[in-house]
Amino acid sequence: MFEFAAVMRVALLNTGTELLAGDVQDTHLAFIAREIFELGLRFEERRTVGDGVVIRETLKELFPRAEIIFVTGGLGPTSDDITRDLVAELLGLKLEENADLLASLRERLRVRGIKWVPSIARQAEVPAGAQILPNENGSASGLYLRADINPNVPSPHIFVLPGPPRELQPMFRKSVMPILRSIANPPQVERRFYKIAVMGESVIEEKIGKQILAIPGLEIGYCARPGEVDVRIIGPRSALEQADQIVRAEIGNVIFTNDDNSLEQVLVKLLADKKQTLATAESCTGGLLANRITNIPGSSSVLLAGYVAYSNDAKADILRVDSGLIQKHGAVSEEVARAMVEGARNCAKSSYALATTGIAGPDGGSKEKPVGTVYVGLADEKETTVRKLFFPSDRETFKQLVAQYAFEMLRRKLV
Repeated sequence: MFEFAAVMRVALLNTGTELLAGDVQDTHLAFIAREIFELGLRFEERRTVGDGVVIRETLKELFPRAEIIFVTGGLGPTSDDITRDLVAELLGLKLEENADLLASLRERLRVRGIKWVPSIARQAEVPAGAQILPNENGSASGLYLRADINPNVPSPHIFVLPGPPRELQPMFRKSVMPILRSIANPPQVERRFYKIAVMGESVIEEKIGKQILAIPGLEIGYCARPGEVDVRIIGPRSALEQADQIVRAEIGNVIFTNDDNSLEQVLVKLLADKKQTLATAESCTGGLLANRITNIPGSSSVLLAGYVAYSNDAKADILRVDSGLIQKHGAVSEEVARAMVEGARNCAKSSYALATTGIAGPDGGSKEKPVGTVYVGLADEKETTVRKLFFPSDRETFKQLVAQYAFEMLRRKLV
């Protein structure tokens, strides 16, 4: 297998007791890893520690093993936000109040009508010699401390970043990446990325794995989540071109994107480009389809209506499903799914409609219709298609799998 040699050793230190308590989920590793890949950088190590002096001790351990360290969290105004202080102490740097930062903080709070308290001024303190990374989405500025910023304390390049992703991510792209480009030396390798819905990773590997690994200098990896698999291929451009031809020939029709876009993002764009609209009729997914669609900017031009008809009465009242049909075939049936999807399209007067009705469990199943049974319907002005599927899993995973399958049905119809 191709061995990727990172130009520089990189480590991530996430701080915050809330991470260790499970109250907050870490998303920084995945985001930063994707961003720095183009520079030939990969993480060799990730640590997560609570608030306190453990931050200083962990940094001391990482200093000899890393040339770049990203530290996240602990830049706020409260007593547990001590990352800035500990980094300065470890590097032997004095904290200095930055007048511009202080004025910016005061103005930010004034505009928002928030009372000023003295502790907020801590966010204007900067280790001597550090570069300030502006935060356009919060009050805590980031910091960049160049390698060996104090000649008496050997140290790597250190980026100290705010914890909230909505603050960290824009800051990273706007301020951190330009600095990284100036200090990194990217190798001559690239990455190709493919996202596939409703196909298992073992099936995908069977179709493309051996053929791609037969090409010298390539690395291939798979990442599976409910109803979706990401395929990542890394190597020299010439080898990637050969691999891409294999991928396109074997599974090209099921790839829904080559970037980080979600399936719903792809759907919204396809519908918008075609000036077509969608309605959803959901029972077992409880509004998940509509929720995922409306998370996408621009979805208001695409989604006309989302009906959550969970009870039998709601199916009859909202979607005009014949109650006799439900009594005869059951709410979880091809016939009811067909009536739901056609009812949704007719009520909303949309180009397309999707419908879901199933048994999420853990109760409610039968021998004929066990837990995990679901019917997914797709309708347009010409035809209605209903498919029976079986996803025996926990309720949340079941809903995600059903949503993925419904979206992929529509995507394939659109393309």
